[in-house]
Amino acid sequence: MDFSRYRGTNRCLRTHARRSMCLAAFGTLMLGVGLPALADNPGYDRPGYGFTPVVLGAGDITVEQGLPDWSRDRQAGITSSQYSADSLLRIGIGGPLELQLSSSPWNSLRQSGAGSDYSSQGHGDTILGLKLALPSSNQAFSWGLLGSVEFTDGAKAFRSAQRQYLLGTQFNLQTNERNSLGLYLQDVRSGGADSSTVAVSDNYALNKTLTLYAEAAWLHAPDQGGGTVAGGGLAWMITPRVQFDAGFDRRLGGAAPEWQTNLGVSIYFGH
Repeated sequence: MDFSRYRGTNRCLRTHARRSMCLAAFGTLMLGVGLPALADNPGYDRPGYGFTPVVLGAGDITVEQGLPDWSRDRQAGITSSQYSADSLLRIGIGGPLELQLSSSPWNSLRQSGAGSDYSSQGHGDTILGLKLALPSSNQAFSWGLLGSVEFTDGAKAFRSAQRQYLLGTQFNLQTNERNSLGLYLQDVRSGGADSSTVAVSDNYALNKTLTLYAEAAWLHAPDQGGGTVAGGGLAWMITPRVQFDAGFDRRLGGAAPEWQTNLGVSIYFGH
């Protein structure tokens, strides 16, 4: 999903809660990339772990779309690859609140090895979320909360076994005109068990339109244990309303997707 904040593979590739170790149908641990604020655009939740801790103005809309994102994992001699066209709709509802609706309308999964050959296509679960931008007395510091519920309405190969509840917190610190740091904390509750994500990021604006980022994350799920990933990418504001993004994450160790890549576009429909 990005939903960048849900990066990773589908539950067919990983049996734990998608949101913490997956990009699956809803989105991200992932650190939000601090992008230059052009016009009245508050920024996007893509790419990377986490989200931007700023909400849209009342009536403003943002669409963030994977083109698609891709992940690969290998376990017990079976290689799994998945493409996910994650879609995120953000709607400003006034004050410090933002409504989010996301899903992955198209997924393609392929598993091979150990005498098996399996493929499937279908849509992912629907996710309904609410973002809250928290107050800060320091203009260089911003933070926010994101809560969501993931319904089990996706195709059989791409839906969670049980309803999932996510709570994420994003902290951003603008250290200077070009550089910003991020910290993302996430917990996903499903079936009485919790999956956790902790991610850090460093974002550097080369100019007003191009930002590079590096990130590292620790992922933990009760049925898989812990693992770490690291990677980076870029976000390019081709206009004040349109952003392209591309990036990757590579497993460093433990239980985590071997590779994750993101390619997407985000469009701001503000006043």
